[in-house]
Amino acid sequence: MTESPAIQRSTSGPSAGEGGSPPPGSWLRERIWLVDLLVALGVFLYNLPTMPTAALHLIDDPGSYIALAVLSLVICAVYLWRRRYPLAVLITMLAVACAQFFFGAPVIMADLMLLFALYNVATRFAWRVSLPAAAAVVCWLLIAVVPNLSAYYLDLGQLGALVVITIWVWTWGTLVRIRRDHVAGLRERAEQLEREREAQTRIAVAEERARIAGEIHDIVSHSLSVVVVMSEGAAAKTGSEPERAKEAMLTVRDTGRTALAEMRRMLGVLRDDEPGSQAPQPGIGDLERLVEESSAAGVPTVLFVEGTPADVPESVGLAVYRVVQEALTNTRRHAGPGSRADVRLRYDDEGVQVRVTDDGTAPVAAPATGGHGLVGMRERVTAHGGAFRAGPRAEGDGFEVTAVFPAEGES
Repeated sequence: MTESPAIQRSTSGPSAGEGGSPPPGSWLRERIWLVDLLVALGVFLYNLPTMPTAALHLIDDPGSYIALAVLSLVICAVYLWRRRYPLAVLITMLAVACAQFFFGAPVIMADLMLLFALYNVATRFAWRVSLPAAAAVVCWLLIAVVPNLSAYYLDLGQLGALVVITIWVWTWGTLVRIRRDHVAGLRERAEQLEREREAQTRIAVAEERARIAGEIHDIVSHSLSVVVVMSEGAAAKTGSEPERAKEAMLTVRDTGRTALAEMRRMLGVLRDDEPGSQAPQPGIGDLERLVEESSAAGVPTVLFVEGTPADVPESVGLAVYRVVQEALTNTRRHAGPGSRADVRLRYDDEGVQVRVTDDGTAPVAAPATGGHGLVGMRERVTAHGGAFRAGPRAEGDGFEVTAVFPAEGES
């Protein structure tokens, strides 16, 4: 048998109001036991002088008076445990109230505590528990009063009023419990929504971190591969062809500057005050620069554009740029000496297609499942609802990477 969830209390203290002052009524809520004590003490003290009016024979029978006084004290005293043992307190009160019959006083003022105890049960338990408790109180009242209607100070109308009051107390307590459960449900729902919001935020942060990691990988791997190739070429030509070595080092310088600018832009995502954080992302318009860098790095590369260029979303343009960038980086790494590459960009009604091919003969290393190479390219394309393929060329030697981005609204 479990109590209603509404009665579960927070272990933290009351929140401070504005200016650090406690909210109204917080002092009393922290000392609710004092209210219970005052209620029990008040009923008991009022009960003592009124007991002879409930049973006139007590005037001449001090023993019965003392016994009833002890029983009324028990009824009032057990009320102090009503928060810890609500149902047990009501059962104890009913048992003591039945013991009053043996002393000729079926109903005394202390029996008013039964209504307080019934209200307490109704606010803490579902109707399956509280309704039988209310029925038990009504049955006790009928058993105590009905046999004594002719010789008692209560008539049938007053008995009916007492029954109605008992039912009303139970109803009031039940409505309070329902409201508490409703409020507790709303609070739990709000907390659940807050937890879900925090979880979604963490997921979004993780996705953004993964995206930034992929961007940084693409920037670093492409730029460093150009720097390494050009540096090796410059070192080899320093003595025999100093002018070409100088041109290669200038290319290294420009590539390094470009990489630094892109790194600043990516880091600006993490720091809003970073200069250049609002700089535009590279896109399809920057493919010519990529092709020139690839050619300067020793892999002759040609860009072909088919169809009428159309405006594409910035995110699609960035994805196309990164796919070409990573594909050309892989060509420099794996295609072997003397290879060349083609970049074909085609616009049609279905969207944008980019195809990067090379004629290298060296085997292409399979991408690691935890890396950001081919896996990163595939993720970029599929994120826009497109199709991605990477593998050996169907015709002749070499490797090809194909990415298809559907037209806006078709993804």
